Amino acid sequence: MTLKLIWHGHGTWSLHTADHKILVDPFFSGNPAADIAADAVEADTILLTHGHGDHVGAKGDGTYDIVDIAKRTKAHVVAIYEVANWLGAQGVEEVTGMNLGGTLKLPFGSVQMTLALHSNGLPDGTYGGMPAGFVVEVAGRKVYFAGDTALYSDMKLIGDLVLDAAVIPIGDLYTMGVEDSIRAVKLLQPKHVIPGHYNTWPPIAQDAAAWASKVRHETNATPHVLEPGQTLDIH
Repeated sequence: MTLKLIWHGHGTWSLHTADHKILVDPFFSGNPAADIAADAVEADTILLTHGHGDHVGAKGDGTYDIVDIAKRTKAHVVAIYEVANWLGAQGVEEVTGMNLGGTLKLPFGSVQMTLALHSNGLPDGTYGGMPAGFVVEVAGRKVYFAGDTALYSDMKLIGDLVLDAAVIPIGDLYTMGVEDSIRAVKLLQPKHVIPGHYNTWPPIAQDAAAWASKVRHETNATPHVLEPGQTLDIH
């Protein structure tokens, strides 16, 4: 079964199979790198790594992309427990709160919530619990979305799951940068690695081609640098 990864810019991704559409960290409104508008995206499952405005799509008027998309598509939203409660209070009807280390069975397969070293909180100041990442098992493949995170040594344990692909941040300042991302790839040992959370704004500008060269020369992973709207088939 074909598995397609689509970058929508910044930290927003879609995973599509013939039967399922998974959306990760929907940030379209106010995202200068977004390839489409929030009202055009499709989803039956939404995975949210944490509650920062550039992941829930805070519009500045008290409304949020993730809430609008979930209501329009009737998607099932999965998030850390505290953020799930916040989403429920925003009117999202189908939402599951889970916690680090847990695995949730879903129609397409499963998601395991992993550790991320970052901060968390909602745009309105609500406490958001811990940030997270996800290992998504779908179409017979395992794809790791690191979310916003620093490097940490337990990424090796995630790598022990045998990853087909890993999506990792490289922007620095708010997440790990290029050098630490290379160390992360060595721990994770994915077949394929894709960078995200960079070049949206000047403070997180990076040379993705130079990053890809370092991946090729220093690790066993195959790097793929996408432009917003581009698709990668994960085999």
